[in-house]
Amino acid sequence: MTDRVSQHIAAFNDSIDTGDWGRFTDRFTPDATMSFVGVPAGPFRGRAAIAAAYLAQPPTDWMSVANVLSSGDVDTVAFRWKSGGTGTMTLTWDGDLVADLVVAFDD
Repeated sequence: MTDRVSQHIAAFNDSIDTGDWGRFTDRFTPDATMSFVGVPAGPFRGRAAIAAAYLAQPPTDWMSVANVLSSGDVDTVAFRWKSGGTGTMTLTWDGDLVADLVVAFDD
């Protein structure tokens, strides 16, 4: 797993524990986008909109990484929820910040 993915997951899980989504959403570029495949949420454009979405409907379950495929500035992350269920995140990076996040949940 890349350091940037490890830090992203750690910040997400820390936000689950603390309820403070600031550290997590600060990891996005100011003009980042976040979208979901097959779920009626988003897309969200801009760090402020992403932060507002997490505050309005915060996730409640920890995430762990099953596998990461990296190609340049893109990481495709297969993940698992602690309570069950899996999915894939595709993160496009601008330096150390997330410029685009696409989340798909498995059936």
